[in-house]
Amino acid sequence: MAEKKEKSGISMEALTSLDAPVSFWKGIPFGLQHVMAMFVANLAPIFIVASAAKMNSTQSAAVIQAGLLVAGLGTCLQLYGAWRIGSRLPMVTGISFTYVAAACAICSSKGYGAVVGAVMVGGLLELVLGLTAKYWRRFVPPIVSAIVVTSIGFSLLTVGATSFGGGSGAKDFGSWQNLTLGLISLVACLAFQLLMKGTAKQLSVLFGLVVGYVVAICMGKVDFSGFQHLAIFSLPQFMPFKPVFDPGSIISLALLYVVSSVEVLGDTAALTKVGLNRLPTERETAGAIAGDGLISSVSGLFGCLPLTSFAQNIGLVAMTKVVNRKVILSGGLILIIASFVPAIAEVFNSLPQAVLGGCTIMMFGNIILSGFQMISEAGYTQRNITIAALSLTIGIGFTQVSDIFVNFPDLFKSIFASNCIAVAFVVAVILNAVLPSEEHFLSAPAEQHED
Repeated sequence: MAEKKEKSGISMEALTSLDAPVSFWKGIPFGLQHVMAMFVANLAPIFIVASAAKMNSTQSAAVIQAGLLVAGLGTCLQLYGAWRIGSRLPMVTGISFTYVAAACAICSSKGYGAVVGAVMVGGLLELVLGLTAKYWRRFVPPIVSAIVVTSIGFSLLTVGATSFGGGSGAKDFGSWQNLTLGLISLVACLAFQLLMKGTAKQLSVLFGLVVGYVVAICMGKVDFSGFQHLAIFSLPQFMPFKPVFDPGSIISLALLYVVSSVEVLGDTAALTKVGLNRLPTERETAGAIAGDGLISSVSGLFGCLPLTSFAQNIGLVAMTKVVNRKVILSGGLILIIASFVPAIAEVFNSLPQAVLGGCTIMMFGNIILSGFQMISEAGYTQRNITIAALSLTIGIGFTQVSDIFVNFPDLFKSIFASNCIAVAFVVAVILNAVLPSEEHFLSAPAEQHED
């Protein structure tokens, strides 16, 4: 018997199918949930780099506006693709944290124009990496992809905990108000998921965000100052900064684009695993990387930073199983609209970090578990166990004690010192290349014949 539609008018079968027909308007709440899960994280890298570049309020507002526009455009590109570009999966893109440290360093020595130039050129490199992925993809076997996914989940744990406490740099970080807000939001998510039935369960994160936001208003934790003197409509600026094509800056970000390409391999594998219960196809993986590269170059044209697929939204897919592309498309269009309407962006931007942390912290744990499942599927052979154990230990352990890289070159530190994903990946690739096959891995040496 066909599954009956819920009160929302959408069946669970439709929500969990990539291309099932769904009413655009009825799908908006589910798409909005994806936007709210990534909105603050999408803007946070911009805040950090804008501060390092000593931008004035007008300049930073232009970059924030561009960040919303390119995140929406990138999401639409990944959802439906063009030629061989775009994964055609329920993937949401946003401004990546991977490039923040290098961008800040470039700002201090070369200026923000050098960042913009490097973003544009580096994006073209990632585009090429995507289009040629079939030639180098074999160097990243399932165990390496599994390690990347697992390290992505671990890298997000501090993001969730930091948000739960009130956000990085918050004067009242760890206050009882912030912890209470985070806890209320988390309990609201869990209660909604436990008490509701059918399709409505999939809106638990959105419900938690709304409840947390209302409570935050009552507690006086929402800053409404940003709503003063807002324009009703504002166009994103094309080329607000003059690009500077500095070779050193380009090389610095180009290396990070390579690392980001591998992160996309892991993100794509995690997404298809948790959302579609299968491995990604070669076309989907290559398209995802190429899509990130193209939209990153476009982002540079609008004076913004590189983008990547957002692990936060993969966590949301893991929790809700909502993968319908038309539903996620509504979220991408909301981001584009928000870039033209400053008030919409400000509503999201005023969301307290503690509320976001309470609603997303469980999602990040789901990514780790997905990584564990992928390691299990790759097989618990002695060789795979060795690769996983060393890669995760060195990747997560060394970046927790970043001073261990104090004597390394600045370029090396900008890539690896605080990026456990990059370190874990490099160690995994090296071990996969140098360790003998499983048949010979623990083989005892041949016994010498006695005379």
